[in-house]
Amino acid sequence: MKQTIFWAGDSTVKQNDFTSFPQTGIGQGLSLYLKKGVQIKNYAQNGRSTRSFIAEGRLQAVEKNIKEDDFLLIQFGHNDEKPDEERHTEPFTTFQENLKQYIKVAIDHKAHPVLITPLYRRLFKEDGQLVDDTHLDYPDAMIALGKELKVPVIDLCSISKDLIQKTGDEKSRKWFMHLEPTEYPNYPEGKIDNTHLRYDGAVAFAGIIAKELRKLGGRYADLLLPIDGEKEDSSFLID
Repeated sequence: MKQTIFWAGDSTVKQNDFTSFPQTGIGQGLSLYLKKGVQIKNYAQNGRSTRSFIAEGRLQAVEKNIKEDDFLLIQFGHNDEKPDEERHTEPFTTFQENLKQYIKVAIDHKAHPVLITPLYRRLFKEDGQLVDDTHLDYPDAMIALGKELKVPVIDLCSISKDLIQKTGDEKSRKWFMHLEPTEYPNYPEGKIDNTHLRYDGAVAFAGIIAKELRKLGGRYADLLLPIDGEKEDSSFLID
């Protein structure tokens, strides 16, 4: 039976189509790192927080389809900090309480939850350093919850911050939606967006997730294509 990775999250991991091209979600990029026998079902949607995702029945849809030995990747934080009542949560109370519901869905179905902190925003100051704490206390709250419940956490926030800082202001633009006027038909006036990704960015940051899954070992590493020196388990690829 094929294993499936379910995504619950926001626009940074969403499965995009031609209407928003070249915007590409990390969920799309992750598919390049997975063995043939692993499927992705991406329920992420633009602008959703842990709260609005549940309110709209999206977590319920995941629950109807997830099965034993599947994986639920849970990535939120960008929109939980928004002030509107439909989305806002507080990091160490309602945000964590909502995340517990996602984790419960996975565990109740004998699937495997993984918490993923939000992608860092590409916001540079005049001195060439990134703006601090673009996601406030939400990443820390997610990490703390993972430790409390013994659920794996991939700290994409801090790892992506380090990578963006190392790459620098100019070179890191290629990963994000920095578009010239008339460059793409969907954005005739161009765009400067330091949150959402182009294809290269989705692949780069999905690579971080793949690397961290490999570090977790066992069932998590078994999802991934082999790297140099590893042998692929051909039995896993039988359709």
